[in-house]
Amino acid sequence: MSAVNIDLLNDRKKCDFNVEELTNYLDGGVRETNERRKIEEKVLSIKGLFGQEIPEEYLSHKEKYENAIRKAVLFYKVFNEGNGVNGDIGKARLSSMFKSTLPSAVFKEASPFSLHFSMFIPSILGLADEEQKARWLKRAMNMEILGTYAQTELGHGTFIRGLETRATYDLNTEEFILHSPTLTSYKWWPGSLAHTANYCIVMAQLYIKDKNYGIQPFLVQIRDEETHMPLSGIKLGEIGAKFGFNTVNNGFLGFENHRIPRDRMLMKNAQVLKDGTFKKAPNSKLTYGTMVYVRVNIVALMSKHLAKAATVAVRYSAVRRQSQLKPGEPEAQILDYVTQQHKLFIAVASSHAISVNAQWLWNLYDKVSQDLEVGKTDDLPELHALACCIKAVCTADVSYLIEKCRLACGGHGYMLCSGFPQMYSTATAACTYEGENTVLMLQTARSLVKSWEQASKGKAFSPTMAYLGDKTPLTKWENSVDGIIKGFERVAAGKLRLSVASLKKYSKSGLSPEDAWNSTSIHLVAASEAHCRVILLSTYKSEIDRTSSSLSGPVKRILSQLVELYVIYWALEKLGDLLLYTTISETDVQELQSLYEDLLFKIRPNAVGLVDAFDFRDEILGSTLGAYDGQVYKRLMEDAMKSPLNKEPVNQSFHKYLKPFMQGKL
Repeated sequence: MSAVNIDLLNDRKKCDFNVEELTNYLDGGVRETNERRKIEEKVLSIKGLFGQEIPEEYLSHKEKYENAIRKAVLFYKVFNEGNGVNGDIGKARLSSMFKSTLPSAVFKEASPFSLHFSMFIPSILGLADEEQKARWLKRAMNMEILGTYAQTELGHGTFIRGLETRATYDLNTEEFILHSPTLTSYKWWPGSLAHTANYCIVMAQLYIKDKNYGIQPFLVQIRDEETHMPLSGIKLGEIGAKFGFNTVNNGFLGFENHRIPRDRMLMKNAQVLKDGTFKKAPNSKLTYGTMVYVRVNIVALMSKHLAKAATVAVRYSAVRRQSQLKPGEPEAQILDYVTQQHKLFIAVASSHAISVNAQWLWNLYDKVSQDLEVGKTDDLPELHALACCIKAVCTADVSYLIEKCRLACGGHGYMLCSGFPQMYSTATAACTYEGENTVLMLQTARSLVKSWEQASKGKAFSPTMAYLGDKTPLTKWENSVDGIIKGFERVAAGKLRLSVASLKKYSKSGLSPEDAWNSTSIHLVAASEAHCRVILLSTYKSEIDRTSSSLSGPVKRILSQLVELYVIYWALEKLGDLLLYTTISETDVQELQSLYEDLLFKIRPNAVGLVDAFDFRDEILGSTLGAYDGQVYKRLMEDAMKSPLNKEPVNQSFHKYLKPFMQGKL
């Protein structure tokens, strides 16, 4: 390793807490940290994964995919060995794989196998009956077959009921006939679908004797296991180049009366008997359990992406010197500028907040999943509402904060080698997939309105909405974490009250319920976001209080400072709402601003230690600006020299085009 940059070294010496202790806490324990590092060392030492002569960003679209397949085979072969993947596996283990940042060290734009683990296997686990699991799960886990999940179509995405792909049951042959009746019914977007997967979970409209029984899941073989050729009646291809994820191999899929056996419908929740009898699922939302599962994991993954961005930006800001704070003094570290601290420290705090909320949401998901196994569905609507809004708000926050980190690195942050373009394209894609964010916010709003109306008739609110029933007058504003959270509760209740009043107003004016909802939708999205802010703030605070009691004083103190920074930051960001719905005063705002600036000052000596505690290896970070040694300029030049255009002093275009043009011979 190169000598560590002196400014970065000095910043590390300022840190007054045990970085390893914080790393262990973030990982969930010493054993978890050791296990993660062991797997990282094992995978990152694989020959053939790194050290290519031509960097990936200079390859053609086709070459990138082929290289990603080569690396995926090497990566998963080693990653799976000894990690419990080839035996029985539960969703907790799958979740840890889904959230791992290790693939980002290998794949600049994600793995072409990612949907196999994040969607295909969870769908079998959640939607297949026991007989189907016995047949398909082991093959999928051993990667004897590669799968994906096809729901979104060219013409429909989040509106699942609008999907057009049909699965018609033929009583005579006991088969389903899959068909794409229109161009817009073609499946569009599934990762791995174009050329990688040979099996697919397909969501389609079930028809029996011309009657529609709604969306059901089907396990469909799409390619021959030996030749990999598309099967008869199946049309496959890639959708083309994208803003990111170009090695994921997103594809399209169309069916022309393709037949599959009756037992290929995944029948854990609903069944079609041989005679065509349809046995309905006890709860219509059970079919969408996989989507909830993925949304929960997206939140955790977003916290990791933000942690990476914060690590790069903070380390770079400790190394980069720019301008003079005082005449005659050396150029200052840009991390000493309060404006820079304002940009970056919230990214660190937000990563912690989102990670804590992800773990809390996972625990709730796990409980609800266990309840569903015994037929209890009471908490499913609450989980669905939470997963929708938390996924939406967190992906939006992370996209914004990653871009903020990039901008904090000036022009160098625009370079692909900085890692920011890849991080941003990954985060912003999550604002759309697995539910477009505005649509998800409106789904949460529907749950909020329903709960509000039921509460008006005497029914109790669900646990995470219980604060909406608090009628205690907020007489005095408190500039404490608990006081601010209480203020956000009043904002959420006020916005929901306004939304319900708006719905009633539009209904009384003669609008249909649907038109009234559409007319109120801006208010409803705002109410949904306000509710989500309450959850994010209160959960972050309560979970840190609950889990940090055994930590040392210095680590507890820095965690507490990050909680306070996060809460005050959002209070200052949402001042308009607080002024409308609480008793906050101008004096209170001035005090909040002072408290916030004081927190920036307190956190500054520990900034590098905080990002070091995320414990990203340089290979995983993938950034010339954020490497542990801080040798930014050396790495930038080394990366520049890898460009194929720097392999020769004169490019052939000079003799072909430039020289004749400049000499007037064209």
